[in-house]
Order: sequence, then C-alpha cells, then structure tokens
Amino acid sequence: MTEIKTRLVKPADVKADWWVVSAAGKPLGRLAARVAIVLRGKHKPSFSPGVDCGDFVIITDAEKIILTGRKMRQKMYYRHSGYPGHLKEEEARLLLGRNPERMIEIAVKGMLPHGPLGRRISRKLKVVRGAEHPFEAQKPQALNIEV
Repeated sequence: MTEIKTRLVKPADVKADWWVVSAAGKPLGRLAARVAIVLRGKHKPSFSPGVDCGDFVIITDAEKIILTGRKMRQKMYYRHSGYPGHLKEEEARLLLGRNPERMIEIAVKGMLPHGPLGRRISRKLKVVRGAEHPFEAQKPQALNIEV
C-alpha cells in the first residue's frame, strides 16, 4: 500500500503575488467573494487552512461598485462609538458616496476567518478610488473576475 503524504506549507515558504482588479460595474457581493478566495490563498494548490498563504489584492474604482435590487436604500451599515446609545446607522447609498472603500472592506472582511488569521489576511487588501493606485512598484497582475 502506498503511503500518501499531505504537504503542509510553512509560513516561510509562502510567496505572495500582487493582483489588481477593477470594481467598476461589478456587484459588491460577487466581487468580495472572489477577492476573499484570492486573499485566503484557496486558489493555490499549496493551500493550508491555518497558514496565511494568500496574495495581495488591489481593488480600484471603488466608487463604481454596484448593488443589485433595492439594496442601495435598504441595506444598512452600523458602527458604534463605544458609548451607550451611540449606535450609528447609514444607508448603503450614503456610505457609497462618503466612503466606498470602507463598503468593500466590510464585505470582504466578512468572508474571511474571524480571528487572528483573518485579521492578518485582511491587511493584504488594498482598496482605492479611481483607476490609479500607489502600488505600481509591486508589479501587480490583472485579476480577471467574471460576474
């Protein structure tokens, strides 16, 4: 009988690539789901669930993301200052106008593990407004996301 070895990747062996994707005209949830897979490293054959083996992802054109149906008016975002009675709520259309980067970050972070590993992975997400980004030195490759 042949012994099958499961190879676990070590953090020192991980090589992170850089990807860039445009959010223009893409639904928020579908984009976030595909970006979370790349951030986590599930697209690589060397994926290991307990190790940060994902890549860096730059999302451009954050202000051009779309929400389907009636989510622009019905979807609410909440934040709390920490003081009693200071829960703030905001409609998606208002958050999109004020801070579209935050809207994408919240969607992607919700699809990552909730713990120390997820927090470390979420730092690899870079979201910017417009088509220009300050990460040209890393030579990011275009990530084609079909939605």
